Amino acid sequence: MRTILSQAHFASCEALVRRTDYDRYLAALVAPAAARPHLFALYAFNYEAAKTRESVSQPMLGQIRLQWWRDTVDGIYAGKARDHEVAQALGETVRVHKLPRALFEALIDMRELDLEDTPFADMAGLETYAGATSGHVMRLAARILGAGESLDEAAGEAGTAYALTGLLRALPFHSARRRLMLPSGMVERAGLLPEDVFAGEARAGLTEIIAQIAEKARAHFRAARAMRVPRQFLPALLPAALVPIYLNVVTRRGFNPFRDTTEFPVYRRQLAMLGAMLRGRI
Repeated sequence: MRTILSQAHFASCEALVRRTDYDRYLAALVAPAAARPHLFALYAFNYEAAKTRESVSQPMLGQIRLQWWRDTVDGIYAGKARDHEVAQALGETVRVHKLPRALFEALIDMRELDLEDTPFADMAGLETYAGATSGHVMRLAARILGAGESLDEAAGEAGTAYALTGLLRALPFHSARRRLMLPSGMVERAGLLPEDVFAGEARAGLTEIIAQIAEKARAHFRAARAMRVPRQFLPALLPAALVPIYLNVVTRRGFNPFRDTTEFPVYRRQLAMLGAMLRGRI
């Protein structure tokens, strides 16, 4: 009975990730079959934590939701996973792979910043956020694949690159919700106000900010790519293989983030990941 229930929980996680986080879904498909359900459990948990701000009407409710996940993680490490599909699958994943509790706790703590309207003051703050969210997800994924902590540095660089790129792609989404995910110092130096960003206009100053953040993302990508990653562990970092493609779009001459899409056909994403696997590096 437990096996049947576990299969159902993992299948639910896979469906959730396929629907909400297709890049990571594609990356998981390249991993060994035995690891895929556990990767889907991790990515489903990441989605549940990441969607907190958009799921609540006020910050206090978001804090309650994140505390629920803190308590859930506490329960998992006490051997008492809650009766929730993602929690059950994550509990089994933690048990099998002996994943470190601290990475989950740090990820949840960083997601509390999503509930605040105060933007990051500088690029360093944004990079720290990226590293403790997407970076920690890749660190945990690497452990699921058997890498232990050996890829922590590479995963941190790759995760930061992927997160910064994702924030640039999500600029219209955040702006429509009056959420400034660009460093306030960069906005001020560009001669802009938050209202200028929320207005949905691709002004010259905003284009320059995008270019600067894109260059930071490229630097993290290059750092990750320069590190040796055994091929069997590469799927953990594979979403970052899409970073150059996405950045080429957002920094293209004449690109308007409020008008032009950054989406790519599935086959192009698959080819980028396949190319990375063949090369043996992102």
